[in-house]
Amino acid sequence: MNHQKRLFAGVAALALAASTAVVAVRIRQGDAVPGGNAIAAQTSPGATPSTTPGQLSSSQDAARKKAIDVLLARRTAAVLKGDLKGFLAAVDPKQAALVARQRVLFTNLRKFGFSSLKYYTADAFRPVPGLVDKFGPTAFSTRVMMQYQISGLDPRPVQTDLGYTFVHRSGAWVLVDDTGTDENLSPDGHRQAWDFDEVQVVRRGKLVVVVDKREAALGTKVAQVAEKAAKSVRKHWEQPWNGAVLVVAMPQQSVMSLLWTTGTGEGWTIAAKAVTLFEGEQLGKPVGRPIGSRIVVNPALRKKLDKDLLVHEMTHVATSTLGVNAPIWAVEGLAEYIRCRSIEDDPHWTVDPYRKRVKSKYLPKLKSLPTRATFDADADLAYGTSWWIVEYLADTLGEKKLAALYTDLAQHGEPVLKKHTGLTPTQLTKAAKTFKG
Repeated sequence: MNHQKRLFAGVAALALAASTAVVAVRIRQGDAVPGGNAIAAQTSPGATPSTTPGQLSSSQDAARKKAIDVLLARRTAAVLKGDLKGFLAAVDPKQAALVARQRVLFTNLRKFGFSSLKYYTADAFRPVPGLVDKFGPTAFSTRVMMQYQISGLDPRPVQTDLGYTFVHRSGAWVLVDDTGTDENLSPDGHRQAWDFDEVQVVRRGKLVVVVDKREAALGTKVAQVAEKAAKSVRKHWEQPWNGAVLVVAMPQQSVMSLLWTTGTGEGWTIAAKAVTLFEGEQLGKPVGRPIGSRIVVNPALRKKLDKDLLVHEMTHVATSTLGVNAPIWAVEGLAEYIRCRSIEDDPHWTVDPYRKRVKSKYLPKLKSLPTRATFDADADLAYGTSWWIVEYLADTLGEKKLAALYTDLAQHGEPVLKKHTGLTPTQLTKAAKTFKG
């Protein structure tokens, strides 16, 4: 049975961030009780801040950093021990909204189950006029790195950044703001799922799904769909993958700071993104080894998730730790290949309409292996022809050798192509165009 609606072929011509993989589908489109007393890390007499922002000696600056790191260490310990009072101890009780956010934050963090957690100060921000005006001359804004490892999910710790503002009051540093410096943070990732309303975390072995607590039933549904998707990926991806993945299906538009393109009429919208995490990422720039990925679902589609969509994204997750050097045609082509194969695992479904469109409409225009510029200029053509190239490689090499080729590409880039296929990029393009499928 043909069922074109099941296919998500055709995608938006969108710029793809280095650490983000995208698949698209067509669609239309209260503050709480203050915390306890502000008990913070005490500073030494010589470390008292100057009354002029930014006018500290090097020793005073070092003492301030040390004092705040002690404060952050106490908050870390409070999360791991389940000590809400200790977590809120350094939060200014005068800031009711801040206390409420921090209370929910603590509740959420406890649900994720960290095997390791550490907060520490990174680079200081320039004095923010609005915050200095509000909190006084000792207001100190800094980037705080959150290094964490979710038990059963992350093989190694990863990092995200926060923006905190402290003031010096009665010999101690007090947290007074956690949102006023957001514009200085990483463009991708610093607003995590635990930074919003209270969440529901659903675990199925190494599969973790995060939804709003008020949508707990949705979490169960997404987990069921995700389990089927992971099974399909493992069937067609001939490399070890333990199925560990976190799927975020929250109603908020800015989870992990992603921006969603809303389609209207015949427009397209991004349905989900697999965001790769690196062990030392800062300011959205990959630093160190890739650790894994989070799948973030477009809020507009969180209640309409299909296994096929998640298969594409989970392929990115399954391959993300291999390396970052695979050309984009291989990255997206492999994800589409496994998605299409998973569809045709069911004898009642077919990708024939997609196959015919690629062969008749896109292949005649193919002049070279798709690049990032191709995806930006004509994403439909880029995704379709990338899939077809990988289909050709799977047909000639078999899935096991295809996986070996992809692994080498991820580690060493396109120069290894000829070693595995005997073809140059130009020859591969020509062969794919004549492939009958």
